[in-house]
Amino acid sequence: MESPELYIEALIFSSEQSIRIEEIIYCLQSVFERDFSIEEVSASIANIHQKYKEGNLAIELVNVANGYQFLTKKEYHAVINLLQIQRSKKKLSQAALETLAIIAYKQPVTKLEIEQIRGVNSEYSIQKLLEKELITISGKSDTVGRPILYSPSQQFMDYFGINSLSELPQIKDFQDNSSTIGEQTE
Repeated sequence: MESPELYIEALIFSSEQSIRIEEIIYCLQSVFERDFSIEEVSASIANIHQKYKEGNLAIELVNVANGYQFLTKKEYHAVINLLQIQRSKKKLSQAALETLAIIAYKQPVTKLEIEQIRGVNSEYSIQKLLEKELITISGKSDTVGRPILYSPSQQFMDYFGINSLSELPQIKDFQDNSSTIGEQTE
């Protein structure tokens, strides 16, 4: 049988989202019918990473959302951006972005809580975010009526290129201190 490294490369390439080492190990163990250690798979991933780093290729292996994914190298982002503009029909509306931000920062959150923050009905935005798999149903609240709780999905992490929600910008990063009077002390 061929090298496990080629199988790992194929798994990463074919995965729509970042793939975790545990998922890779599970697949390899099923195919090769033997145990694989995290160290063994990590070494193969390091070899694949080096192969794409040294090669004259447009893609690279990147650690995203606690997994691995092939992405286009930064120098090709301008041309990819043009493609994304052409496909902008999949673009999120302002309402969907607001809803997504509330879910990301307040998660897990109910539809009612989202609507209280936004001040408008958010049913359509929530439905679109679920369809795009940017949010997920994470359970039910213990409050009266047991409303559904929403949280960001793994695809949300992939879409925004982050490994955890702690990497989201903090609210203080958005504050504008230009209108303050006098000196500020910390």
